[in-house]
Amino acid sequence: MPLPHEPGPHWGEVGIHGLHRQREWDAVATLDLPDVVGDEVWFAVLPDGSATVESGDADPSPFRPAVTLAPPYRARAVRRGAETWAVAARRIETVELADQPAGDEVEIAWDGSERTVRIDGTPTLAGVPALERLAAARHRTYVVRAVRLSGATWEVAVSAL
Repeated sequence: MPLPHEPGPHWGEVGIHGLHRQREWDAVATLDLPDVVGDEVWFAVLPDGSATVESGDADPSPFRPAVTLAPPYRARAVRRGAETWAVAARRIETVELADQPAGDEVEIAWDGSERTVRIDGTPTLAGVPALERLAAARHRTYVVRAVRLSGATWEVAVSAL
């Protein structure tokens, strides 16, 4: 006579499968700030120490002492209770661009034979030589993305293609 079917899970040996999620933040902290108004703020701290608010309704200055990273960095502070806030930050790379592109976001891809440039999502034949030199110094083929933080200061990310 056959044994009854076991309906429980058959997971086999214990183990971890798949890839872990990449770390999103380089520094995190919680702090009690009873006098801060608002619920959330996204901000960037530039190399000169000045801050630019990207979105949110809170002032970023009370959170800056809790961030252990040297500028430049991007941070997010979120209210977690009546007085408790969580703040997280990650390092960013910035460049000063003397020749300003027309928009606020630039993406350049070079596959070794063809260059593609998008400024604010729109394809263009114009280039940004400073960004191209930066990327070419790191990779033979690349994608470089730049976002204007303030004036001539841009956050950049360079990846191999």
